[in-house]
Amino acid sequence: MPAILSLLIAGGMASGCASAGALPELASIGGDTSYALGSGDKLRITVYGEEKLSGEYLVDGSGAIAFPLIGAVQTKGLSAPALAEKLTIALRKGYLDNPSVAIDVLNFRPYYILGEVNTPGEYPFVEGLTVFSAVAKSAGFTYRADENRVFIRHKDGAAEILYRLDGTTPVQPGDTIRVLERRF
Repeated sequence: MPAILSLLIAGGMASGCASAGALPELASIGGDTSYALGSGDKLRITVYGEEKLSGEYLVDGSGAIAFPLIGAVQTKGLSAPALAEKLTIALRKGYLDNPSVAIDVLNFRPYYILGEVNTPGEYPFVEGLTVFSAVAKSAGFTYRADENRVFIRHKDGAAEILYRLDGTTPVQPGDTIRVLERRF
């Protein structure tokens, strides 16, 4: 009889693990991990030897910056090095002989956290941010929080996706994180 009881308990635990294991994991992206620029980013663009062109630029709602001499330059989806190359090519076309452009991202798009955290709201994104560190910035989980699952809606995503919550679940700029209430 104890052997049957052990099998039933083990089977119940395995089925519980299977449902938890069915949740996708949001893993760090392999390969190209460069940050894709988008609306709300603040950039420092330096054109060496050209102080009047160098400065801080805000990416507007359409994903563009207004750059002197060139005008509106679409940045959405480009990495900082790709934008630097795009500006270099544009400045070569009749403006500068040998431009050298460098770009630094000063402020990333914020992320948002709501649900069962003590201080929901908008927070500044920093590289290497995980859901656990996002929860810590929002003063931790409430006593009702489900600490095993979380919904994340990515910036350009149409719907929330349910993820298993672990210490390596990364947050991307513009994400909205919703911490669920646990079932009692």
